[in-house]
Amino acid sequence: MIAVHRLRGEPMFLNADLLESIEATPDTVLTLVDGRRIVVADSPDEIAERIIEFRASVLVSAAQLRGAATPVSPIH
Repeated sequence: MIAVHRLRGEPMFLNADLLESIEATPDTVLTLVDGRRIVVADSPDEIAERIIEFRASVLVSAAQLRGAATPVSPIH
């Protein structure tokens, strides 16, 4: 889940796996896999960065659960 903000500033948590596309038109419009569209205040770049950080955290957590000697670090 990632945090995004509606246009009025209210926070909302979004399942990043359900996100199909992000458009800047000029508002940021998120299209979900079921066709629903959500307009948010966050920029496409901010959302993309949050998704990358979320997915990296999942990999790190999985490595820690496996007891990996060296934790996985995100690639920048």
